[in-house]
Amino acid sequence: MAVGTLTHLNFTGNARPALEFYRSVFGGHLVIMEHGARLEGPADGRDTGHVPMAADDPDADRVAFGMVVAENGFRIAAYDVLGTTGTHPAGGIAAPPGPAAPRARGVTHTEPFFVLLNGDSLDELTPLWHGLSQGGTVVADLGPAPFAPAYGMVTDRFGVTWVFGLTQGG
Repeated sequence: MAVGTLTHLNFTGNARPALEFYRSVFGGHLVIMEHGARLEGPADGRDTGHVPMAADDPDADRVAFGMVVAENGFRIAAYDVLGTTGTHPAGGIAAPPGPAAPRARGVTHTEPFFVLLNGDSLDELTPLWHGLSQGGTVVADLGPAPFAPAYGMVTDRFGVTWVFGLTQGG
């Protein structure tokens, strides 16, 4: 039996621009379904369980499910939590927007989660780093660290913190 995980981010109204941004950084295919979208049922006639909202509902155009899938193996999913507004992931987990002083390496972080992004080489990671850093806050510059051949941490413009590293032997 194989078990896999997929990072699923919960946003407060900006899942669409976040997913579009991640697609611009990682490439790949973007799929977005809105809360107000009507779904065709499966060929066997089973109910999908999805009940679309009325078109005039304020949440109808928000993301019910979105996903970016890239050829390099990158996958991320996201949606908008109904009835919420704001500029960061749901739950207020991100730091406030705006410039912040970079934190020193080795500092204990208070974010409730990170998205760990490993690559086979620094050449592979660097363009992704630059992409996610646009409009974000660098927590730790991407480069050699005492504990890893490469390490970096950035909180992107949507409040998601990404930790960069090299795969074993990279």
